[in-house]
Amino acid sequence: MNEKNGYMQNIMDIAPEVADALETNKPVVACESTIISHGMPYPENLRTAREVEKIIRDNNAVPATIAIIEGRIKIGLSPEELEFFSTGKNIAKASRRDLPVIITRKQNAATTVATTMICADLAGIRVFATGGIGGVHRNGWKTFDISADLQELSHTDVAVVSAGAKSILDLDLTLEYLETFGVPVLGYKTEEFPAFYCRSSGRKLYYKTESPWEIAEIMYNKWSMKLNGGLVIANPVDTEHSMDFNEMEKNILKALDDAKINGVTGKEITPFLLSKIKEQTHGKSLETNIALVYNNAGLAARIAESYWKLINENR
Repeated sequence: MNEKNGYMQNIMDIAPEVADALETNKPVVACESTIISHGMPYPENLRTAREVEKIIRDNNAVPATIAIIEGRIKIGLSPEELEFFSTGKNIAKASRRDLPVIITRKQNAATTVATTMICADLAGIRVFATGGIGGVHRNGWKTFDISADLQELSHTDVAVVSAGAKSILDLDLTLEYLETFGVPVLGYKTEEFPAFYCRSSGRKLYYKTESPWEIAEIMYNKWSMKLNGGLVIANPVDTEHSMDFNEMEKNILKALDDAKINGVTGKEITPFLLSKIKEQTHGKSLETNIALVYNNAGLAARIAESYWKLINENR
């Protein structure tokens, strides 16, 4: 055992189901835990987490929800641990900068997109299903408020299936940032970048893909060429749950004003805005959020299955 593997055993626990899948080259899909602890209210968060794992299994892959418990990275949570994250108090929100501190202090923390990517990569998981990625915040050109998710995508080899970026962000600057750092943004059966709650945003994408197999081939070729970094698979929410872009823009602007009045900044801004938007839309935004997460879980599982078949064929 090399020094790195020995260290990882000291800080990481891989659930038996996930460990078996990784050992036998079966598809695995990573899931974040921030959406459980900070992204949705109880009991919707717990129901959603359980259903996401079921959808992944129903699509022939193994779910690996990632979190940190008492300073140990957990790759795959038990039913009791899922419940803990849905109801627990004082659970930190861990991004890249926080990870070594939380591990050292043996704290409990939910993983953001960036940290889930880091932990998935350490465990050898290449596909990750989430709701929406972080990005450049509005007025980011002035405040430099840019999500660590974007930097992680530039150098960590994980494909992230999302409904685009959260519509509370500056979508133009987010796409520009991803392009600058060489991160492919692949529209799944769409030529337009989805805006989380909304199927369309008016932002054209370079690449439309038609199948999980095609996406798996792009992943395989990218990493085989040593082009390090992730990919964004932009998967629009279904038509039934899609919200009107212009109406959502009004809600977002009002929520941003509320955040400014209340002095909300940093890590707290996204959960604050999502909560305000839920209130303003009378719960419709939460229904859409849940629907898009389910949609992403199913696609991520199909991509993972295709990617592992491709890997096994080329061994």
